[in-house]
Formats: sequence, C-alpha cells, structure tokens
Amino acid sequence: MAEGAQLRLQPPKETTASCCAASSSAAYFCTAGRGMERFLMREVQARLGATQVEYVSGKVFFTTSAELSMLKKLKSAERLFLLLNKYPPLFISKNKGRIICDIQKLVNEDSRLWLDIVTVWKSLQGQEVKQDNVSPDSQKRKLEEEDSINNKRQKTDQFLETVSAKNQVKNQRRCDMSETDIDNALSEGKLFLEKSCEVIQEKCVESDSCFSFRVSCRCSGALAKVFPAQVVGRIIGTALMKHFGWKADLRNPSIEIFVHLNDIYSVIGIPVFRLPLASRAYIKTPGLRSTVAWAMASFAEIQAGAFVLDPTCGLGTILLEAATEWTNAHYLGTDISASQLQGAYSNIQAAGLMGKIDLLKASVTELPLPPESIDVVFADFPFGKKFKITNEMKLLPDVLQEIERVLCVGGTVVLLLSQELHKLINGGISSGPETENHNSAECEVVSLESDTQEKTGSPRIISPSAQHTGKEDISNTKSILGSLVLVESLEVSLGKTDAYMCKYKKPIAGLASMKS
Repeated sequence: MAEGAQLRLQPPKETTASCCAASSSAAYFCTAGRGMERFLMREVQARLGATQVEYVSGKVFFTTSAELSMLKKLKSAERLFLLLNKYPPLFISKNKGRIICDIQKLVNEDSRLWLDIVTVWKSLQGQEVKQDNVSPDSQKRKLEEEDSINNKRQKTDQFLETVSAKNQVKNQRRCDMSETDIDNALSEGKLFLEKSCEVIQEKCVESDSCFSFRVSCRCSGALAKVFPAQVVGRIIGTALMKHFGWKADLRNPSIEIFVHLNDIYSVIGIPVFRLPLASRAYIKTPGLRSTVAWAMASFAEIQAGAFVLDPTCGLGTILLEAATEWTNAHYLGTDISASQLQGAYSNIQAAGLMGKIDLLKASVTELPLPPESIDVVFADFPFGKKFKITNEMKLLPDVLQEIERVLCVGGTVVLLLSQELHKLINGGISSGPETENHNSAECEVVSLESDTQEKTGSPRIISPSAQHTGKEDISNTKSILGSLVLVESLEVSLGKTDAYMCKYKKPIAGLASMKS
C-alpha cells in the first residue's frame, strides 16, 4: 500500500463536528459486503463528489453535499447512515462500572453534536416531502419551522446546562460501584428502563419536541465478552431518554440509532432510508445479490455501444444492474432453463427495460452467435448448483472455449466463482496479493485520493498486485482459459459464503504470441 494511504480514525470533534460546520455538507457512512469497499469508495467519489473518503472492513466513510436523490443512487452500498460519532474503540477494563461510564459518554459527552445531527437527519427526511408536495405557503411554513426549532434548541441547551453537573456526579458514582452492584443493576435493568420511561414520558407530555427512537446495537470483540449487545443498547437507550427526553419505541420509532462497537472502532449513525439501498425497487424477483451484480458490471468497464452477454443469465440480475446504469450498450441474456428466462423476463418488464435487454434460450456450450461478436461477457457460475462442483463442471472447458470464441479481441470477461471453481479454472494462477491486502483491511483505514476518479464515473479497482515488480507471470501457467488472461481477482462476500470476482482479457493475437 502506498505510503500515507493509511489513516487513523479520529475523535468526533475533529471529523463529524468539522463536517457539520459546513452547512452544505454532511458526514455519512455506508455498510458494504466484504470486498465491496473499494467499489463503494470509487462510486461515492464519482457519483457524489465525496471527500474524506476512507474505509474499514465493511464500512465506507465520506463527506458530501449531495442531495437525497443522489444518495439514493448508490449501487454498491447495503445501507446508508448519517454519521453521528466515530470514536476509537472503547477501553475494556475489569471495572464494569468504568465501561458503563464510557458507553454513556457516547451520548453525554457532546450533546450539541447529537442535536445538530438529528436536525440534519430531519432536513433529509423533509427533502422527499418537498419534492412530492410543494404548496404556495411552503416558504412561510419553513421559516416558522426554523424559528420553532431554534426556540426548542435554546430551551434544550438551557436544560442541558442545568443537568450537566448532576449527570457528571452520577456518572462518577456509577464508576465507583462494586462488581456486585453492577451485576444487580444489569439484572434489574429492564425494570429500571421501564420506570425511566414512565418518568421521562411524563415530562415529555408538555413538549412536542419529544420523539420516539430505538437503538440497534452490534458488539464484537472484547466488549461483547463483557456485555451483550442488548445490554449495551439498553445503556445507550437509557442515556438518551435521560439526556434528551426521547421516548423509546421498539416497534415503530421515529428515528433509529445504529451503534457498532468492536476492537477497531466505535461508530454511531442514523439510517437515512428505512429500506436498504441494496433493495432495488426495479427488481421483482431477486437473484444474485444486487450490489455484487452491479460491481460485476462496473468491473467490466462497459463502453458505449458495446455488445454485452450473460450466457448464464438466470433471473437477469446482472443484466438489470448493467442496463440500468450503463444505458448506451446492447444486452443479451441466454439460459438453458425456460423457467429462469421467464423470471428474467418478468424482472425486465417490471424494470421498464423491455427493448434494452434481449433474452434467448440457448446452451452456454453452443451459443448462436458469430465469432468475436461480443465485447463484454459476465457470468455467475456454477450453473444453478450453488458453490458445489458437480458433474456439470465437466462441461467447464467447453463453456470457457465458447466464451472465448464469441469474445472479440480486447474484450473483457468477468466471472463470479466459488472458491472451488476459482482454483479449478485458474489452476496455479494466484490472486494472493489482493487477498492478503484485503484481509488486512480489518486493522486499517484507507483513504482514497481524488485524482484517481474515473472520468466515466465508473468505479475501477486498482490491483495492489500491479504495484509489485515480483508479480507472478500468469502467462506461463497452463489452464483451461485458452487465450484469456487473468487481469485481477477480488475476494467478495456473498453473505455466509465467499466467492471470487475474476476479470479476464482476450489479448491481441500478436501480444498473446509474444507472451507464449
């Protein structure tokens, strides 16, 4: 990795607070499947003009002033959150009271930051309403709402100043509690939480600023061995009720607070959308994970006017993602299964892409296409037998030979392979540098420089192995790929299973003969 690419997570006052200082920008983070972080980094920069882009395993952080309509267009992200706090990991000591105090500080330490971020969240929620329902008096109501919010904020600030000293004394006392007292408090936590709700909700009746919330908490590492996620969520929820007078509602809250604590970082955020970004409204029957399908299409670097083929299209998820994003290309999907093609047809019809994607029933070993007629091929192997090498794999050499036949010189092939198929197809070809570099991402934050942005707006993975002069000479490795050359491979997560996204090129004849 290039020198200076590794950054440390900074305390919130140096990150989130500074982002809020700019009225037109806000700090966000997205969750992503393992291996998808680099696609997402490129995408937020190209699509949103994002700055301060960095990632840890499973999350990408960035700052942008993009509107809500643009944030919705992110294709490689699972969920989008407004970043509230980003801390170094909590220090886990033998004193449970001290740990509870540190957890409470996530709420109590910077009350104004919480209020500011909640205000930004409310503004984002209001953008959709303004787009759908604009009245002549909207500007007047906006000014009245802003005045009301300012007045409530002033009252809240006065209240926080009054109780700040009391909270500090109470927190210090909790830190001095014995182990027995802590265990008793935790065992009676549910009753304590209910009583706290009753007292706080009585005070909230007088004010319309009280709204409901719930805490979604994930804990791993050392903290999870001391407190389960439910207990940590309860501690944070109680602190929010006491500090801000919010009302806990697990079923239908106005706002959700997402908390993820582990040995590497402490992150708090607010979901921007109720539904995950990965839930595509234009896909009627989902097949392959939509984020991975989009990544495969972007990996192929589809150019305008290109002829694109998915010879094992199934329900057509990759074709849908490609045709929705890269509209100036010609798409064809083939499959031997009539039922799969029917599902793909329904998806294409629901997405409004009739005429953009053609379907054809054909065997992948006998494609009814002339030689060198296709610019891009992408496929999700293996043939409906998910991640199992079966007797059908005996056809694999014929399949790759047919793909090579229809692919034009200079064309690109992107395959999604199980670990077994990755070894079988690539033989001795190794993608070790990429895999090793990616696995180490769990312990680092990588920053993306702005000068690497693609002019076409399509994310592009920069292979770490290309930076090593000692890269393995894959041209001397005999495999069933024929003239296809492995450019790079990337390990990605499909949930409970890992797979490899492999990119191949069909080189120019002269270049291929020189290598051989």
